[in-house]
Amino acid sequence: MENLIIPLASKQHPTYGLLRAVAETSEPMAKTKISALIHTLDNERSLGRALDSLRQCDECIVVDHGSRDDTVKVAKEHGARVINAVPGVNHGAYAQDARNPWILCLLPHEAVAEDLEASLLEWTDAEQDASQMGFNMAIREQNGAGWKSLDPELRLANRKQINWTGDLPPANPKAPTLAGHILRIPDER
Repeated sequence: MENLIIPLASKQHPTYGLLRAVAETSEPMAKTKISALIHTLDNERSLGRALDSLRQCDECIVVDHGSRDDTVKVAKEHGARVINAVPGVNHGAYAQDARNPWILCLLPHEAVAEDLEASLLEWTDAEQDASQMGFNMAIREQNGAGWKSLDPELRLANRKQINWTGDLPPANPKAPTLAGHILRIPDER
């Protein structure tokens, strides 16, 4: 009698039922999703660079505070969801408009450097602790003499664990720091 080879996916294979049960109960680990949040006011010159650097974010929200230039147009051209700010509402409250609990806060004249982008890619692929408040990120600021390293700031915040009132979450030096940098390039007006 010749040997028959029965594919594992065949109903005739002796382990078919077991393999199917495992496949139905095993879910692939879901990628952690990030929403970006940027507050703007007349930032048409720098906003495009900021939005282009947010490739690891699943959504980008731009809260515009009454720009009179083409800031809103630039935001929409880069695929951001634009929200018109309501006078008197705390800036941090707009984190509640995000689809995801993890919020990456950026100023309109900042950009995520490639080393931080790589860290965010690894971070989104790993399982995250839902009780973690957030993560710090190092800041490198451009000035007339080159680049200056600033203290890390809490920029990736879990909106289910922390509230804030300004454009950025409050400082938390005890929060873990992700590898990489946010580049701050001041607007030239």
